[in-house]
Amino acid sequence: MNALLKNRVFMLVIASDILQQFAIWIRNMALLFFVMEHTNNDPVAVSLLSVMEYAPIFIFSFVGGALADRWNPKRTMITGDILSALSIVMIVLLLKIGYWQALFAATFVSAVVSQFSQPATSRVFKHHVEEEHVSAAIAISQSLQSLFLIFGPVVGTFVYTQLGLFVSFYSLIIIFALSALCLSFLPRWMKEVEVMQSSLWNDIKEGWLYVLRSNPLRMLTVVFSIIGLAAGLVQPLEIFLVVERLGMEKEVVQYLTAADGIGMLIGGAVAAVVAAKVKQKHLLVFGIIILAVSFVVEGLSTSFWITVCMRFVTGICLACVNIVIGTFMIQLVADNMIGRVNGTILPLFMSTMLIGVSLGGILKEATSLITVFSVAAVLVVIAVLPILKMKMTQKQEMQKVNQL
Repeated sequence: MNALLKNRVFMLVIASDILQQFAIWIRNMALLFFVMEHTNNDPVAVSLLSVMEYAPIFIFSFVGGALADRWNPKRTMITGDILSALSIVMIVLLLKIGYWQALFAATFVSAVVSQFSQPATSRVFKHHVEEEHVSAAIAISQSLQSLFLIFGPVVGTFVYTQLGLFVSFYSLIIIFALSALCLSFLPRWMKEVEVMQSSLWNDIKEGWLYVLRSNPLRMLTVVFSIIGLAAGLVQPLEIFLVVERLGMEKEVVQYLTAADGIGMLIGGAVAAVVAAKVKQKHLLVFGIIILAVSFVVEGLSTSFWITVCMRFVTGICLACVNIVIGTFMIQLVADNMIGRVNGTILPLFMSTMLIGVSLGGILKEATSLITVFSVAAVLVVIAVLPILKMKMTQKQEMQKVNQL
């Protein structure tokens, strides 16, 4: 831990992550509340908001991962923050002349930019953080994200309800600018000597082949795709648990998110200690089963405290899974393949999530909230099957892939 705190690069990236988390939650809460107010709590409109977030991730992550392996990661991250700030300026101008639908564009641009900056961040971590400290680095990053799951919705709700939509967006411009300033202090990126003769299409194809040759990566891709579909079904409907099942005001959704964050914070601490002692397969199965149970309980529950407790338990399990998977990706995927592997797995996850998001509001209108959450639970249980087919250890498998 002390070694990480003395790592200047790690601390600068974490500082940038903190600023971006503030921006993400101020934006998320402002968009959610504004759209619900202007559409009279229309579930299809809320689903459309999620579609605008996930569609560009699916479209651009193929290219983003491959380009991230070619581009200067420091410059890529700084450019991403600058573009995000400029996009908010554009949105404010459009809102001033009455085009409130322009809010969807803010989500679209942010999602596009992230497909280039996220793989770049992974490259910086792998290059500047020693391998024995990677698990702790990811645990710290996960814990910070969990803290913002607790405080982020509260901050975002306060800024929107007390200060208004425009102040929310003005603050985003300042935050993205500060994040870019932090990243500007990163050391100059020393590009490795390599011959870049292949085309962009060949780079993308190489990422697919890398995943297809690895049993763990293949199986994880199937798992992520199924869970993406399940998560997509319920993702835009979370706020309706509060409004319809619990009979509370929509602002109460921040407390459910906070419970999730507390659980993930604790789960991050647990994972940092036990990640090296627990088999990844067992941890994945356990986390997925708990996720399925949580979907059923949340859909059926009419008690605020039962729903909150289930969110807390789910947060613990998912944090453990996320940290182990994140460690796996950074440690065992070759440095020059991180972007392409991300650009292969993430689009499949996002495409199924996008399908789920698109169908979630429609399915709720045709059936009920309980039915949608039950269908999601069944899908999550099915996701356990590919994990059981993981026969080789990660290290053995990736050694085999790198020899091909």
